[in-house]
Amino acid sequence: MQPDKAIKTEAMQIDKAPSMGFADRLRVMRESQFGAFVPVLLALVAIWLYFGITEPVFLSPRNFYNLFMQSAVVGTIAVGITVVLLLGDIDLSAAATAGVAAALMAVLVTNVGLWGPVACIIAIFVGIIMGTTQGLLIAYIGIPSFVVTLAGNLGFQGLMLKILGIHGAINMRDPFVRGITTVTFPPFVGWILAAVFVVGFMYVSLRRQARRRASGLELDSSASLYGGIIFFSLLAFAAVWTLNSYRGVPLLVVLLIGMTALLSWVTTSTPFGRMLFAVGGNPESARRVGISVQRMRVAAFGLVGMMAAIGGIVGASRYASVSFNAFAGGPLLLEAIGAAVIGGTSLFGGRGSVWNAILGALVIGSLGNGLDLSGASAADKLMFSGAILLLAVAIDALSRSKEGASR
Repeated sequence: MQPDKAIKTEAMQIDKAPSMGFADRLRVMRESQFGAFVPVLLALVAIWLYFGITEPVFLSPRNFYNLFMQSAVVGTIAVGITVVLLLGDIDLSAAATAGVAAALMAVLVTNVGLWGPVACIIAIFVGIIMGTTQGLLIAYIGIPSFVVTLAGNLGFQGLMLKILGIHGAINMRDPFVRGITTVTFPPFVGWILAAVFVVGFMYVSLRRQARRRASGLELDSSASLYGGIIFFSLLAFAAVWTLNSYRGVPLLVVLLIGMTALLSWVTTSTPFGRMLFAVGGNPESARRVGISVQRMRVAAFGLVGMMAAIGGIVGASRYASVSFNAFAGGPLLLEAIGAAVIGGTSLFGGRGSVWNAILGALVIGSLGNGLDLSGASAADKLMFSGAILLLAVAIDALSRSKEGASR
């Protein structure tokens, strides 16, 4: 399903509402412009309300600041994983790729004495090569992505241990790398950034509506269009107010939003993005209209490698060190995949948004943060996260099956 696919208007949805079951209503809502955000936002609000009542410190500006920072690594990798999920593929090596990139960057900076920015660029380039290599095996050899990336996960874990050496960890003191997660903006800059975000979001939403009108496609209702703009504007200013109440808007948050906005534009407003959704929706039909499915897969896995490498650099900055357990040995991979799926990206391909991955990361991060404040055990955190992930996949499968039955 491509982003520009015509959808039912709100009036048509209301007229047909009495004859629509729960799954049909869910499918229609998720296909609208802002509908995909609704389920994950409701889950996020429910988690915040619950922990806000049971653990009042949860809603403090300081805790929200820490929550955003903790979710950044997962969110960065989840944005990349979303790209391959749109194709109906999976990448089980993303966390290990992040670990290799972080370890390489740490060695270049600490042991070789290379300048921080140059080391980061090299690490990102290596991440792209790692992802592209796996994409080539999947696209041209025909090995399933699950098998290739599972093997990649094991191999990259070993490579990370080789790079780290006998100590198994490297402390990160480089000011450039550490500054990625420690630099914050003055309050007035935060308000300016929020205003820029709101104006940009409004422009994109109105431009999309104008393009649909010019193409003769069904339009979103005024209530849906302007309601979404107002809601996300209030959300942006509320986030800035909260962060300014503690230390200010972090540079990392701005970088993550910028990267996500760029990938969102690539996946929704470029020929590459339209082909990505076409291949994910129906590979055979995409092939028949002249789209190179193999090249799309290679490019998608290259993008995942790039985002994983960036996530590794962010993690090294956040943790002030690089260790095996922080990346490949922990739950980072499952949390990143879970964030993408919880955010509404379909495991069957052809439907999803990189923005949703950020919201999904906040859901997982909020749940873990709240359970930590409640004194819950690691076992409880894993069980709750697994239950939410299973629910998200079940909802996706239910809406997908109903969609297929209605055609």
